[in-house]
Amino acid sequence: MKNRYTLFVLLLLFPAFIYAQKKEIKKSYWPNGARLVISVSMQFETGGQPEGAESPFSGNPLPKNVPDLPADSWFRYGAKEGIYRMLDLWDRYNIKVTSHVVGEAAKKYPDVAKAIADRGHEVAAHGIAWSDQWNLSYKEETKFVKDGVDLVERITGQRAVGYNANWLRRSVNTLKVLQDLDFLYHIDDVSHDEPFVTMVRNKKFVVIPYTLRNNDIVNIAGKNWSPDQFLAQLKAEFDQLYKEGATRRRMMSISLHDRIGGTPAMVKVMGDFIAYTQQFGGVEYMRKKDIALLIRDDPNTPVDNSERKYNQ
Repeated sequence: MKNRYTLFVLLLLFPAFIYAQKKEIKKSYWPNGARLVISVSMQFETGGQPEGAESPFSGNPLPKNVPDLPADSWFRYGAKEGIYRMLDLWDRYNIKVTSHVVGEAAKKYPDVAKAIADRGHEVAAHGIAWSDQWNLSYKEETKFVKDGVDLVERITGQRAVGYNANWLRRSVNTLKVLQDLDFLYHIDDVSHDEPFVTMVRNKKFVVIPYTLRNNDIVNIAGKNWSPDQFLAQLKAEFDQLYKEGATRRRMMSISLHDRIGGTPAMVKVMGDFIAYTQQFGGVEYMRKKDIALLIRDDPNTPVDNSERKYNQ
């Protein structure tokens, strides 16, 4: 009899519990009802790197014009193994990411670039080559960006609307150049933990902040972190942002590079992280262009004109 009474009470309370859970999840600062949006960048750069580009071998450079064959093979891993391994991971968890593609990388490995687009991921721009643009004239920078966009579009069928400069080092003209070329957003900013709008010649331009904290090239390649350390960083960042997401709009950014994030151990811990986040309600993985379209005209999106003097 006692067990029946307990079951009866639980049945009465269960709908109220479910209602409370749903009510908490519905309290959102995102137009799509999310509590926390996670955006993953999958950088495809292999084949576009210049001579002497950063690698495990670049600290001990060979004489000029001598091919560094081991370094070349390290970069080649991204096209041969890394991108495909990450694509399989995204398929496994049914999430979509944004891939910033260097034009020369797509030209050298067109099948890889096509695979990214064919699996439903956003193909964004990363310049025609892996080189600086901060030192280019307005005309030169326009050509540098446009040539990359046109080349990748011919290969993948997707025309980029988002941009990432080499090591985020854009010029004072970059946003105006991007606006001229009908871009929607850029990511070369680390000042916020949410997307925002800035005015470029009195028109809205979206900024989807990048990350140096949740970035494999900074922490795995740069600081020799283990994959477990990287996973701990991702979980700690997620836990804090998810908590903050109850009272304000929050976004978590993650950056993975073809030859680093696509290694077996890194893909394994990234899968562990995704599984961890999927235990929580209101978590959405989104492509950057979808985020930009979602928030551009939303009245709750912050406007930050800290760079006004460059964007007139």
